Amino acid sequence: MTCTEEAEAQFAEIDLLLSMFPSEEELQVDELSHAELRAYVEGTAHTPPSIRPQFSIKLKVENPPVSITLLCTYPTDYPKVLPDIAVRCSVLTRSQQMMLHSNLNTYLSENCIGDVCILSAVQWINDNAQAYITKSVPVSDLKKEDVLMMSKKIFTRLWIYSHHIYNKIKRKNILEWAEEMNLSGFSMPGKPGIVCVEGQQSTCNEFWARVKVLTWKRITIRHREDVPFDNTWTEKRTDSLRKFTGFHEVSFDTHGTRGNHMDLGQLYQFLSEKGCSDIFQMYFGIEGR
Repeated sequence: MTCTEEAEAQFAEIDLLLSMFPSEEELQVDELSHAELRAYVEGTAHTPPSIRPQFSIKLKVENPPVSITLLCTYPTDYPKVLPDIAVRCSVLTRSQQMMLHSNLNTYLSENCIGDVCILSAVQWINDNAQAYITKSVPVSDLKKEDVLMMSKKIFTRLWIYSHHIYNKIKRKNILEWAEEMNLSGFSMPGKPGIVCVEGQQSTCNEFWARVKVLTWKRITIRHREDVPFDNTWTEKRTDSLRKFTGFHEVSFDTHGTRGNHMDLGQLYQFLSEKGCSDIFQMYFGIEGR
């Protein structure tokens, strides 16, 4: 298969998925990578796409009713090689998600190498996910167990730096995961991209575990703050340590040829108002003003 034929297979599969999952609630395709792929396939661009095509598919499994999201990214050589697929489900533990993901990859490698396989992955999830879900501990029970482990509680604040955050799916994931895990903080898209989350250490770690496996040019934890609790832990005490109310995407006056650079002076003022002005120098190596 030539690169052009591989690109054609990728573009055709995405078009098929768009026809089968017409709602954005079911399928979200990264617009920029899809546009580059289209231009390459149609011949208006003569170089391969600079961004790997990526999209997410949200499935609903019955009995019990649970949502499962597949985060899919095409390698350049797909379908000669398998796609990168991450499975996300709020009622599965991380180890259960890893097992489901491993078994899915085994199935695809044994049955689908050389052919487009996203629909095969969707069908396999529909057929097999229930077995993993029924073995899992409900999220509500996990939270109750966490509350009982007061002596081991740690309040954490993570300051995450990315080379850039443009992708709408990633931005949506960041917002949804923070809300799901009761984390406060903010996300600043653009170049560079900045994310701050704060809350219980276990949930901050889970948030980072989900975010870092997405496709990034560069992403890292620039700074970490941990405050141990003693036996007097309460939810009110957790809230008293938060510097942010809820989790939001923030935007400052944009500039640059693509309108993707934020006003760092306004970012510094925002951090100062939250009592976090020292973080600015950790990110950018200069004092804010």
